[in-house]
Amino acid sequence: MSLARNRKAYYDYEILDKFEAGLVLNGPEIKSIRNSNVSIAESRVIINKGEAWLIGCHVAEYKFDSSSDSYDPIRERKLLLHRNQIDKLGGAKTQKGLTIIPLSIYLKRNLVKIEIALARGKKKFDKRASIKEKDSNRTISRILKNKNS
Repeated sequence: MSLARNRKAYYDYEILDKFEAGLVLNGPEIKSIRNSNVSIAESRVIINKGEAWLIGCHVAEYKFDSSSDSYDPIRERKLLLHRNQIDKLGGAKTQKGLTIIPLSIYLKRNLVKIEIALARGKKKFDKRASIKEKDSNRTISRILKNKNS
């Protein structure tokens, strides 16, 4: 079950490789994420000193938390990855045009996980081509569905 999804990721980027990571959160943040009060639309992942960090993810303040005087909804959150995954992402990040983006946040055995991807930005003509391809596939499936009925 996905709690948040980056809908523009597949439109704006060509996905090269996917990874699953854990998130370091505090108690009220977890409750807020479980209520789907999270947005990853403008977020990205950076590798800094051998650690992966999620930047720009907005987790809304949990409304029943009384101890949140200085709560920052857009703070940097550490990602939990294996060393070889961080090395692979860090090495690929040095190549021109590659970025690391979050795709979705979901629960796995009561733990909050995030799916991140190594991606390359699409050009405008690539976006147009993918839209044409989706439209043609949709038309073909509609014709086949009507033919089988």
